[in-house]
Amino acid sequence: MKYAIIIPDGCADEPQDALEGRTPLEAADVPAMDAVAAEGIVGRAMNVPDDLPAGSDVANLSLLGYNPREHYTGRAPLEAAAQCIELGADDWAVRCNLVTIERQVMRDFTAGHIASDEAAALLRALQERLGDGRFEFHPGVSYRNLLVVRGANQPAPFSTDTRTTPPHDLTDKPVLDAYPRGPGSDLLSQLMSDSVEVFAGHEVNVRRVARGELPATNIWLWGLGQIPRLVPFAECYGRRGAMITAVDLLRGLAVLFGWRRIDVPGATGYTDTDYAAKGRYAVEALGDPAIDLVCVHVEATDEASHEGDAAAKVRALEEISRHIVGPVHEALRAMGEYRILVSPDHPTFLRTKTHEHGHVPFAMAGTGIVPDATAVYDDPTAAASPRTFEEGWRLMPFFLGEQAP
Repeated sequence: MKYAIIIPDGCADEPQDALEGRTPLEAADVPAMDAVAAEGIVGRAMNVPDDLPAGSDVANLSLLGYNPREHYTGRAPLEAAAQCIELGADDWAVRCNLVTIERQVMRDFTAGHIASDEAAALLRALQERLGDGRFEFHPGVSYRNLLVVRGANQPAPFSTDTRTTPPHDLTDKPVLDAYPRGPGSDLLSQLMSDSVEVFAGHEVNVRRVARGELPATNIWLWGLGQIPRLVPFAECYGRRGAMITAVDLLRGLAVLFGWRRIDVPGATGYTDTDYAAKGRYAVEALGDPAIDLVCVHVEATDEASHEGDAAAKVRALEEISRHIVGPVHEALRAMGEYRILVSPDHPTFLRTKTHEHGHVPFAMAGTGIVPDATAVYDDPTAAASPRTFEEGWRLMPFFLGEQAP
């Protein structure tokens, strides 16, 4: 049997005044998503326990079948896995955003969606000025980068009590009370402060300002953790997987799951991503006899929420439905026995511009799934469904048919 999972990141939301009291899923024209609902079932799942941070790291770990209370150690080590950065038992990975802070307010947590080559130049400057045998700055994609703190032969600088704040939670908010707290926080804060001097006057920022673009004023350190130990997905669930995504977090999960990583030209991790290319590559991957399950993750809906742009969120949902869900579902039907799942990882509210705890709606169809009475895929329909997974990681065995639907 073939399986496909499509993740419109953060698409779950509240009713919006700008959308005449509808949620983005209600307002969007998504016939392919509705077809999954009409041919199958709709329900909801809680992917992020209340006592864990409402981030894509916890949420996707749960959505893809791993109990986050047992396996979550932090976001950054997952991204380190995507870059094939080896972490020792005493090493820590820290997410290193390039940000724009003005008058101690988070103007932009992406530094104007800075280009990857520009980010790499700034990370090289950090390494030259602040790096040593202990601190390693690793460029990633755009504003998403990493700091690795090596801990061999030294006391561990951090612990599970170290607290950091995701910069996307601070959009248009003061940052003074959001700096790291707890063990090792002085070290992180000092590096963040030192980066201001490194970036001031750097040629990358000079050129960006000249073009009317936001400069990267400094780094913001958060999401730290140590390498998790995950049992490969094939050992847990008996299926071989592949991941299509533009962000290192999901790439890292794929590495740790033992899945094949499929990189798609034109996939940007933003609203300008090439949706159609993602759909084509997913269909091609499903035809590979060595792959049982294909997961397509799309960041665009989450990015639109972080920008508070309801219209962009609706457009992204429509593109995902048209160019990914539709072609993938059609291809699956032609392959014989199959199942398809459409589900975000967590809610991301346009009102708050950040991730939230709460249930997310899912739609599932395919072989052995008896359709319910639903005909559309949206938040209110899912909220009315009696099919609820309070521990979201239990949705995966249900989807794979290891529990009767």
